[in-house]
Amino acid sequence: MNAIRDAIKAGRTVVGTAGAPNVDVAMLSDAGYDFLLFDTQHSPWEVKQMGPSIAAMRGKKTAPLVRVAANRADEICFALDAGARGIVVPMINTREEAEAVVRACRYYPAGNRSNAGERGEWGQFKNYREYMDTVNSQLVIAPMIETNQSLENLDAIASVPGVDVLLIGPSDLSIELGVPLDYACATYQRALDKIAATAAKHGVAAGMYFIPPDMDANFFVDKGFKFFTMPWAPWATAGIKTALAGITR
Repeated sequence: MNAIRDAIKAGRTVVGTAGAPNVDVAMLSDAGYDFLLFDTQHSPWEVKQMGPSIAAMRGKKTAPLVRVAANRADEICFALDAGARGIVVPMINTREEAEAVVRACRYYPAGNRSNAGERGEWGQFKNYREYMDTVNSQLVIAPMIETNQSLENLDAIASVPGVDVLLIGPSDLSIELGVPLDYACATYQRALDKIAATAAKHGVAAGMYFIPPDMDANFFVDKGFKFFTMPWAPWATAGIKTALAGITR
């Protein structure tokens, strides 16, 4: 039903990239990424503008995920109604906040998501209850760990039923730790190790919103991080250059 969730639960490394209304999401969806992440927190795009781009991914294995601007039920509902198969929510600091995310994502009785008809690509169903139960169980939910308070409450957040990924906001976390953008320092690395260990303890994935510039993704994979984005433009440029180099000119 949701290949990205199956991959997460199987412990496979899941790699995505940024999607947006101003990029060719159909091309990116065919490139081999597990997900495209549409950001409405730190971008000029609002969540309701993502609908056409997510619709362009229909029939693709690549899953559309949306980062909402805040932990608000209406923002989450808009993203899900657009067809998102995963929700990323910033600045989750407590168990209660994580529980609110899960409730907003799930239909009754598991949550309080408002119904707007079948939304997203979830397969064929015998009845409407089966559709809702499938969405409730298959949607990827990723609260972001970005503050000292969230580090103090890691066990409580990770233990919330429905949470699939503890997703680090790398820059905000480094600022909170007093080492702004110093991703290689010992203070930052100790925090990463704590998050990875807590995720493993609770059977959820440890993730990073992005791999810091000039750092090797496999360094973080070896630490236990199995969910992150990589920039697509440098890889696309390298591929085009390689193809052009093979042509006699």
